[in-house]
Amino acid sequence: MTTISSIPRIMVAAMGALCILQAAPAASQVKHGVIPHAPLLKTLLPGTANVEVAVYETEYAPGAINPRHLHPAAVTFYVVSGTGVWQEEGRPAVTLRAGDSLYVPAGTIHSHWNPSATKPLRFLEFIVAEKGKGRSIPDPIKK
Repeated sequence: MTTISSIPRIMVAAMGALCILQAAPAASQVKHGVIPHAPLLKTLLPGTANVEVAVYETEYAPGAINPRHLHPAAVTFYVVSGTGVWQEEGRPAVTLRAGDSLYVPAGTIHSHWNPSATKPLRFLEFIVAEKGKGRSIPDPIKK
């Protein structure tokens, strides 16, 4: 049987450092960056040549935040479960709970986050935009 005392300490330290380095990118994505999510629906709007309808389901881990960004198209958010906070630049924060929705006009700089330390936040995003132009633009320049 191998014990910690029989493994050279330098190897234990190196393994620990690798574990920390492996975990760091995932933690930084959840806490500070764009949170990846795949569309539930993404299709051209019938009768149009280039207008797309997209529905995304997003889950934020406890404490996760999507910092200051904007969407070139309007977005409607609908909270499926948990509690989230949305804040449009220059306006008071709005708390949304399961069943609540919020319309954010095109070009509105905003952020949103999960204030819970224990429960995830799940919400849907509904976007109708010119094909390929509905996703977020992170950290836009202040006006």
